[in-house]
Amino acid sequence: MKVENGDYVEVNYTGRLEDGRLFDSSIEEVAKESMFYDPSREYEPLGFVVGEGMLIEGFEKGVLGMELGEKKEIRIPPEQAYGTSGAHPLAGETLIFEIEVVKIEKA
Repeated sequence: MKVENGDYVEVNYTGRLEDGRLFDSSIEEVAKESMFYDPSREYEPLGFVVGEGMLIEGFEKGVLGMELGEKKEIRIPPEQAYGTSGAHPLAGETLIFEIEVVKIEKA
């Protein structure tokens, strides 16, 4: 069963910049290794409906075609992330995500 637009999915993810710096993770153990660890946050898989535009474009495109339990790394250029410039701290950055699909509910 592959992820398609309209499916509800849950993924574990870790996001890094091209230089290897971690900026976010749904995995508590990974987050604890960085300065971004927040003890008040609940570390759990990220759930969303693919294609609804709730996340950055490149992330949603990256999960399309993945299967339950599959892991992969995706590179998202600024144009499919937070733009080439602007106020967002990750604007202008290429983002690298390690993603694992842990749940798929077909549309």
